[in-house]
Amino acid sequence: MGSIDRQDSTPQLLNRVRMRQVALILAVAEHRTLRAAAGQLGLTQPAATKMLHELEDALRQPLFDRVGRGLQLNPAGERVTSYFRSIRGSMEALNRDLGELKLGGAGKFSVGSIMAASPGRLTQALLGLKAQFPMLAIEIAVDTSDRLLAQLRDGVLEMMVGRMAGEPGVACTFTPIADEGLAVVAANNHPLAHKRRVPFEALLDYPWILQPQGSPMREVIEREFRAHSAPMPRGLIETGSILTSINLVRDSQMVAVIPQAVARRDAKHGVLRILPYKFSHTLEAYGSLVPSDRPLSAPAARFLRLLHAA
Repeated sequence: MGSIDRQDSTPQLLNRVRMRQVALILAVAEHRTLRAAAGQLGLTQPAATKMLHELEDALRQPLFDRVGRGLQLNPAGERVTSYFRSIRGSMEALNRDLGELKLGGAGKFSVGSIMAASPGRLTQALLGLKAQFPMLAIEIAVDTSDRLLAQLRDGVLEMMVGRMAGEPGVACTFTPIADEGLAVVAANNHPLAHKRRVPFEALLDYPWILQPQGSPMREVIEREFRAHSAPMPRGLIETGSILTSINLVRDSQMVAVIPQAVARRDAKHGVLRILPYKFSHTLEAYGSLVPSDRPLSAPAARFLRLLHAA
């Protein structure tokens, strides 16, 4: 195999790689078989096979290993798929912007955020943005960092407020904002509500509500259980919704772990009680995550400045 001249390799790829091939690789990576990927794209299997071979020829290396009757990404395929997901995300963002322009709107800004940022910085930045762009349509997704990163990767979100969770799948610029404390909360009439000190073992006597596996908060809580040589509670309720967690603890003897900023706000208004337990492990600081391979819209750039000036 001959070497590719670095100066000519990018123009050559731009001439040879087609968007249909990008869609095919992403479909194969999802379905693990060429037949299923071809069906999703409305292609015959021979046409999909030819398209895959043409792409591998353009890249000068195979992207998949055959495992049984399926296909598995090899290291080159993993890297190519990561870049292709970014391309799909950029096209999604472009399509959204063009749609708004066609409708004559003032544009749309889609942002994701973890719950910890909502009571303060996120709210103030959004109010400031709305004052400057009164006709701007704003969509806010509140979820765990891992789920928000998937939406950021696919172009559903223009940016997010959260933290890196595993492999983000998209090149991002991260700017830290603040640390996020955790609080164990319960109903105002919970048996532990008026204790001056609550040891970890006492919490094990009650059902738990936790965020789903894979989220940074869940990982910190699991480390806490391991530090006390305790198994994870059986019969867990798992939800990424902080509001659902709060509603559940208010009407039961369950305990939940939520961001400290949210817990303090609700405890101040008598909604719930913060139990006197301090975690020995902490979360990494959260901040803004902006894809580095896509241009920011004017509203997004303004929101970013407001967020970090708050």
